[in-house]
Amino acid sequence: MIKLIVGNKGTGKTKVMVDMINANLPEVKGNIVCIEKGMQLTHNIPTSVRLIDVDEYKIKGCKRFYGFFAGVCASNYDIEQIYVDGILKVLEHDMEDFAELVEKIKPLTEDKVVVFTVSCDMEELPEELKAYV
Repeated sequence: MIKLIVGNKGTGKTKVMVDMINANLPEVKGNIVCIEKGMQLTHNIPTSVRLIDVDEYKIKGCKRFYGFFAGVCASNYDIEQIYVDGILKVLEHDMEDFAELVEKIKPLTEDKVVVFTVSCDMEELPEELKAYV
């Protein structure tokens, strides 16, 4: 299942995501992964959550992020939830790339919850992505 948390900068998307992680942590039997750009969440995310900084791996653009995401999924079959903060920063603010990414990762997310924070107006979101909000 894919879910988007959408809103302009400063509207509390990351806080909503962190609250979701903390609320779900006691219920999840497997692992939770949080992917971000720039290690901003170190003090907000419990140490039991695997926190990954895409900058450490020089990830930019749809194709590289897809490969990285697939690798994370393949590395641990116990992953139940993946949270991605600031996906448009990773995709260099390319909304078409984001729509393409969501389509590509769908088969990888059938048994997982994947949540993206997306910094934009709801009107900027492509129609095909509005179903995930």
